[in-house]
Amino acid sequence: MSELKITGGTPLRGEIDADGSKNASLPIMAAAILADSPVCLQRVPLVDDVHTLSRVLGELGINVSRCDDGDLTLETVDDQPVRARYELVSRMRASFCVLGPLLARRKKAVVALPGGCNIGDRPVDVHLRGLSALGARLKLQNGYIVAQADHLRGAKIDLGGTRGPTVTGTANVLSAAVLAEGTTTILAAATEPEIVDLGDFLTKCGAKIEGLGTPTIRVTGVQRLRGATHRVIPDRIEAATLLMAAAITGGSLTVRAIRPEHLDIVLIKLAEAGFVIEKGADWVSIRADGAPLPVEIIAEPYPGMATDIQPQWTALLSLAGGRSTVEDRVFPNRFMHLAELNRLGANIQRRNGSAVIEGVGCLTGAIVEASDLRAAAALVIAALAASGETILRQSEHLDRGYQRLDKKLNSLGARIERYP
Repeated sequence: MSELKITGGTPLRGEIDADGSKNASLPIMAAAILADSPVCLQRVPLVDDVHTLSRVLGELGINVSRCDDGDLTLETVDDQPVRARYELVSRMRASFCVLGPLLARRKKAVVALPGGCNIGDRPVDVHLRGLSALGARLKLQNGYIVAQADHLRGAKIDLGGTRGPTVTGTANVLSAAVLAEGTTTILAAATEPEIVDLGDFLTKCGAKIEGLGTPTIRVTGVQRLRGATHRVIPDRIEAATLLMAAAITGGSLTVRAIRPEHLDIVLIKLAEAGFVIEKGADWVSIRADGAPLPVEIIAEPYPGMATDIQPQWTALLSLAGGRSTVEDRVFPNRFMHLAELNRLGANIQRRNGSAVIEGVGCLTGAIVEASDLRAAAALVIAALAASGETILRQSEHLDRGYQRLDKKLNSLGARIERYP
């Protein structure tokens, strides 16, 4: 178990580049199973979730190697394995994205039910409903989904769920449909940039896809996919985290190498909270001229606020001058960070699936513990603004989705030490 010692009170200032998107990299890596020649992925971040999926793919006969220039190369060396075991899949929900590619390419998939961050359940029944419509035979056996299909055939599939479109479900069905016979129409598809990036990658490999970025995706099946080179989109979650870290410390920051259009709702709300926002073709800057103003945040499917940014908003608004509310309609139970923020002096209560935040004048360092990846990011943000020292336990959660966030923040003036 690792710890961070964070000495707060220093405004963050400067310029920083965002890394490639972790959430885009993972389903694209899984989709490399579909290709019959090597795949080269550029800008894949060096994070633990990528390492975990690399191990999953390695056991599925995919050789994953990091080149000297940082590119990731994936090549099938054994097309027989079809089992993604529990010990790895249970660590990370995104590992479940191998189900669709395995089924389409190898006619069978045996994949453990997913795990990952302790942020609440999102059932996989929508994934299975979509694959079943394509012709898969499915059963649950000893904690594994066993899927088989000699031939997948196009179909009209509605992926709508009670909490809105499913990103991993859309990735699984889209990845299976590209090799299905005929035409597949996916209704209520996720519109997240990460799904668009997956579709762009598949198109480079020879897939025929229309409607990416809209709720209706049409796929005309092809017989084979070839390898391709693809540059992963910037990480909008990391970019938002960095912007909010600068905002809560009263600093000023420019985040470069990003796509500002992927951050539209974040930038709107930051401006509403009183921060000065400027942007260009591939950069966004923020400047704090005082404490944040209270705002209402609702985490919901894209183009709404991403659930992966909800905890960071909760931290930032703990210092707002008034009452703010934060609701999460994707993971309604994703509030385990509230008690830890309150240990730093925040005044947050949970009411009817929302966090009600009464802004305080200051935060004070304390010993806190991260429960998951984005909760860890929220606690880091809060600690940067707190007076004195904060010890963040189980900080290894950060490494699942951020490429040495502590080093990046230190380059901007933060004082963070890592133990061990």
